[in-house]
Amino acid sequence: MAEKCACGQRFAPVDDLGPLEEILRRYRDEKGAIIPMLQDAQEAYGYLDEGIMREMARRSGYQLSQLYGVATFYTQFRLQPIGEYLIKVCHGTACHVAGAPLITDEVSNQLGIKEGQTTPDGKFTLESVMCVGACSLSPIMIVGEDTYGKLKPTSIRKILKGYYGEAAGSEVEDE
Repeated sequence: MAEKCACGQRFAPVDDLGPLEEILRRYRDEKGAIIPMLQDAQEAYGYLDEGIMREMARRSGYQLSQLYGVATFYTQFRLQPIGEYLIKVCHGTACHVAGAPLITDEVSNQLGIKEGQTTPDGKFTLESVMCVGACSLSPIMIVGEDTYGKLKPTSIRKILKGYYGEAAGSEVEDE
């Protein structure tokens, strides 16, 4: 049975090798298919679990170090599960100049996590990205599928509280 995150995506449990078997079958005769193979595994499982990576290495003919080398080089790959909502703060040039570091700092302060970390309740994961292609709205933050532009640090608390619904309170620090 697939697990479902709040973002609506369904992920296979990491102990279910069915999706991995299909992925390995699909790329069995393709040389140099590490990236699409890892992309498909991440799509199926939500992240690249160590056990899945080991099994992929065992069955695909790639060395585990090759798989990890690719997965750690490209920022699209995750080796840890992410929160219910992935928060991406744009740090492209326009956003950086417009105050993105202050936005990231405020999100970090409000949630008590650093970049790359997930809140203890599994609600949010914070990451910086280089450009989201909406420079006229800088600085920009994307929470799940929602985009917020022309941000100020003072707007972060209200935005985050909206994701906790009516029960919001202690999850986001009061000012």
